[in-house]
Amino acid sequence: MSNVCSVCGKKKFEGGHIIRRGLAKKEGGIGLHVVKTNKRTFEPNIQNVRIKVNGQTKTVKMCTACIRTGNFVKA
Repeated sequence: MSNVCSVCGKKKFEGGHIIRRGLAKKEGGIGLHVVKTNKRTFEPNIQNVRIKVNGQTKTVKMCTACIRTGNFVKA
């Protein structure tokens, strides 16, 4: 199974990590300069949760944001 939330559809996405060098202006420097950007992936916090659906117990993958809403009944 993939690492996707079954409620909201949250999944991993790509972004970047920016590396800066230099002394900040408020500390007397000429400012921070971007030196390098690295690609990285942001992954959601997916947990396996046993819930009741139509009287049956079912194991689904949910992100922690959806678990905190409490819009389901735990089995």
